[in-house]
Amino acid sequence: MSKLLDKILSRENMLEAYNQVKSNKGSAGIDGMTIEEMDNYLRQNWRLTKELIKQRKYKPQPVLRVEIPKPDGGIRQLGIPTVMDRMIQQAIVQVMSPICEPYFSDTSYGFRPNRSCEKAIMKLLEYLNDGYEWIVDIDLEKFFDTVPQDRLMSLVHNIIEDGDTESLIRKYLHSGVIINGQRYKTLVGTPQGGNLSPLLSNIMLNELDKELEKRGLRFVRYADDCVIRSEARQPLSV
Repeated sequence: MSKLLDKILSRENMLEAYNQVKSNKGSAGIDGMTIEEMDNYLRQNWRLTKELIKQRKYKPQPVLRVEIPKPDGGIRQLGIPTVMDRMIQQAIVQVMSPICEPYFSDTSYGFRPNRSCEKAIMKLLEYLNDGYEWIVDIDLEKFFDTVPQDRLMSLVHNIIEDGDTESLIRKYLHSGVIINGQRYKTLVGTPQGGNLSPLLSNIMLNELDKELEKRGLRFVRYADDCVIRSEARQPLSV
């Protein structure tokens, strides 16, 4: 087992992940196990689960797909992992995030420590005060559902270079989804609702950030929403 995976599965990190998942509450996944039932399940099954992860034999459960109405009348599809898988994903995020942070752009504000939507807005106002009055608002439609997984895992590898952890992450990407009782494969995308998805989305979209920086553009990105500011209209139509 690699040092990185050993750190992920350490007692201290798993306890922190457990407490985080418990504080977030949330609904049960496809196995029906609630947050309240997790204590007893872990006492009986964690040792075996940990060993399966170490041997690359652990199989995450498919996520439960539910539909959440949007204020505008549309539908947002959300994936709900089991509480066990939420805890394991959270444990991965806690160890990987500090490793990934130095790679990320300063203009990325979503799902990162000490950053927020409010700080993103303040940055946009700073650009406005500097004379960048023209705006292009980019919303990457269905981004979470269309992420090319092989490309994503290549980017993950470039950062962590750890086969054991990469194998576990890929299993979560391939874990499948249950829709109306039917299981479907997930060969593209990262399911919304999973603890890993925000970090993986930032890893993927960091390429966009770097490209925009290379072009000298003033921009702010929050998850899959990106706003570009310019002093004139012409550069925005290039």
